[in-house]
Amino acid sequence: MDYLDTSLVVAILTNEAATANARSWLESCPLGNTYISDWVVTEVSSALSIKVRTGALPVDHRAAAQAFFRQLIAESFALLPVNSFHFHMAAQFADQHRLGLRAGDALHLAIASDVGARLCTLDRRLAEAASEIGAAVLYLA
Repeated sequence: MDYLDTSLVVAILTNEAATANARSWLESCPLGNTYISDWVVTEVSSALSIKVRTGALPVDHRAAAQAFFRQLIAESFALLPVNSFHFHMAAQFADQHRLGLRAGDALHLAIASDVGARLCTLDRRLAEAASEIGAAVLYLA
């Protein structure tokens, strides 16, 4: 079971340095094995909007990325709900200042850890924190 964080999903959806590697990895995943959370849905929308505002992504490409994302949700990704337990678990991870986790990354780690999924990410800091707490992690840089 693989849980994809937002950094990986955005690379799959847009043209970034890691896009080819991320898409190739996703294509190699067995169907029914890739999970995202409701939090990823929110963060993807935010990340795509930021790319538009900064000029890194034309508006029409954002619409295409959102359509592709909806297709992946329908055909490839299973969606995990986020609940109060995840927020409290994320707070416990964030309390460990040496991990250097931002709130959103701590939440990804909590969700993946709760269901026993391998956290798949392009975020080095998040991968290191996951490894440090003993969570399964795949760093795809």
